Amino acid sequence: MGAHAELTPGRFVGRPLPRREDERVLVGRSQFLDDFHPPGVAHLVFVRSPYAHARVISVRPPESAAGLVAVITARDLEGRARPLPIQTPEGAELADEPHPLLAAGEARYAGQPVAAVVAESRALAEDAAELVEVDYEELEPIADPGASDLDLMRWRRAGGDVDGAFASAAVVAGGRYAMPRLVAAPIETRGALASHDPAGELLTLWCSAQDTHRPLRHLAHVLDLPAERLRVLVPDVGGAFGSKGSLAPEAAIAAIAAIDVGRPVKWAEDRLENFLAAYQGRGMEADVELALDPDGRMLAVRARIRADLGAYLLPATPMPPHTAAMLMAGCYTIPAADVTVTGVRTNKVPTGPYRGAGRPEAAYFLERAVDDAARALAIDPAELRRRNLIADFPHRSPLGWTYDSGDYRRCLDLALELVRPRPGPVDDERLVGSGVAMYVERAGGSFEAARATLRPDGRVVIRSSTSPHGQGHGTTFAQIAAERLHVDPADVALEFGDSALVPGGTGTFASRSVAMGGSAIVRAVDQLREQCLQAAAPLLDAPEAAITWGKDGLTAGDGRTVVLRDLAAGGALETGARFESDLVFGSGAYAAVVEIERATGRLTVRRLAAVDDAGTIVNPLLSEGQVLGGAVQGLGQCLAEEATYDEQAQPTSASFADYSLLTAAEIPPIAAEFVESPSPLNPLGAKGIGEGGAIGTPAAVANAVADALGGCHVDPPFTEDKLWKAMHQ
Repeated sequence: MGAHAELTPGRFVGRPLPRREDERVLVGRSQFLDDFHPPGVAHLVFVRSPYAHARVISVRPPESAAGLVAVITARDLEGRARPLPIQTPEGAELADEPHPLLAAGEARYAGQPVAAVVAESRALAEDAAELVEVDYEELEPIADPGASDLDLMRWRRAGGDVDGAFASAAVVAGGRYAMPRLVAAPIETRGALASHDPAGELLTLWCSAQDTHRPLRHLAHVLDLPAERLRVLVPDVGGAFGSKGSLAPEAAIAAIAAIDVGRPVKWAEDRLENFLAAYQGRGMEADVELALDPDGRMLAVRARIRADLGAYLLPATPMPPHTAAMLMAGCYTIPAADVTVTGVRTNKVPTGPYRGAGRPEAAYFLERAVDDAARALAIDPAELRRRNLIADFPHRSPLGWTYDSGDYRRCLDLALELVRPRPGPVDDERLVGSGVAMYVERAGGSFEAARATLRPDGRVVIRSSTSPHGQGHGTTFAQIAAERLHVDPADVALEFGDSALVPGGTGTFASRSVAMGGSAIVRAVDQLREQCLQAAAPLLDAPEAAITWGKDGLTAGDGRTVVLRDLAAGGALETGARFESDLVFGSGAYAAVVEIERATGRLTVRRLAAVDDAGTIVNPLLSEGQVLGGAVQGLGQCLAEEATYDEQAQPTSASFADYSLLTAAEIPPIAAEFVESPSPLNPLGAKGIGEGGAIGTPAAVANAVADALGGCHVDPPFTEDKLWKAMHQ
């Protein structure tokens, strides 16, 4: 093999290697945020508003309390801290309503931090927090987003002749569809540990987060500090699902407290706080109309999306509604679209990205409308989809995104094959239904970076700007590097989670790690290959073009060979690279078979088929794990999960006693397959796989439920009460 030839694909990429991270977790060598106890650490707890809407008249700290170190109020932050920065989607109009670090003058949701208490221990801090006196004047809350006239976000985009399409349509079908708010509920709740070195002018923050550089950028903004005076470390993370993407306001307070008290300060939230104050996902509804000709060709889509954004804007609050809106043409050749988003303010905790982050909503809204259109036209739902699927790529949506690659028909056909045989007829005890749904997932975009080092012992060290929190980066990235260097993956070490060591990047979210972070590693490793060839040439007394690269090392034409450790004997070889790309678009088709018990309305999902096209699959075993995990979360949304509030906007599902998660007993057989249509936009051909299960499952199950009910629409979660009423109306 020539030195500059492409490596044989499939040596490691494409192999289902087991996760090498698991042993350390299983034997207890993991270190999560709350495992850190530096000398002299003080503990931080928060006084939180008991009201969903109230004027904060005064906050009076106790004159003394056992172990009390400090109390921080909004007044103490004046002139020294700013709210978190807000990301503005293209074309969006946002209200100037950022989330304050502590409530100043007004509390807008139950659980909002009003004061921070620092004490010698967690227990003493909780005791002292009970002594903080807050005078409130209760105000009328807004619980129903339909009753709100306060907009936090507005957005609209149209493309094509929408009015003409609807005027000429033979059939206009659709309806109003809604997705409830959800709680991410990671095993490990949020937390932060801050330490300040005034002599070195360095503030260090350990936090349970999805990456290092987003929290660093947010904290730099809040404190108006240069990035070089901050260091962010992310240890092992016990799940996130989007809920740890933005710096928590409480983490910023921990940093401020560490500066004020001159010692490390730790905040580790309990489960109740996580239910109350960690941002929630979904919470959207849409009025959707599809215009079709007599043969079922889709002419246009019109959608009016309303999002319950909660009380304030957090950094990424506007992003899920924008993503949902931009994907409202789905995987269909719809020539015209008109979509608006209105994000309203309510007295609830703000929303933000949760696994899928707008994609499940778009798939649910559009795919339910497609099924309703199929009934109106008396066409099989799968056939209606086939007639309208995009076949030629790249394809520009009428809303402006360009899809890079896909094989939508193959995904659909395979999903239908996996749920056969078709369900049997209804009987006196049950209703049976089947449903299918397509989806498109935007992933990637922006940039990531990596550094590759060949050490004198022959091991390769990869530092990546993306950071794992359960996905298996350490295994997947090692496979990518090992393939291009012809080394064993065991000889590739991965380093993450320290902003002082890893290069800056955009972060781990939106199914972007392999497409972006993996491609940055490819670039860095390819540069390292060039360095190795340059180092080998004088050792072998041969020109670089005459050197071949194999599993035994680098070999000259006369058979002389040097191994990698020889090349770094005089010092490590190191390279760095940055990879930028437009968005890539994964896709898939999901199919479900369900039964509804006539006597009770109890829903059972009998079978679920998951077919995902994420381009090149680096590790099928880990990819299947991502699909199954996402599908289980999607099933949870279908069967049980919903963050509920009463008329006073008080949470009524603020514990696992009232907010149910599925157990293994409720999970049906899930058949998962992959279709690979590589993306032309990155060297791996990769797209996104981390969210497909959460995107496709709710729409497929919802269509199966509607099929069982003879076309009657019910929004998730599909509780016994809802379905029983639907059957008896």
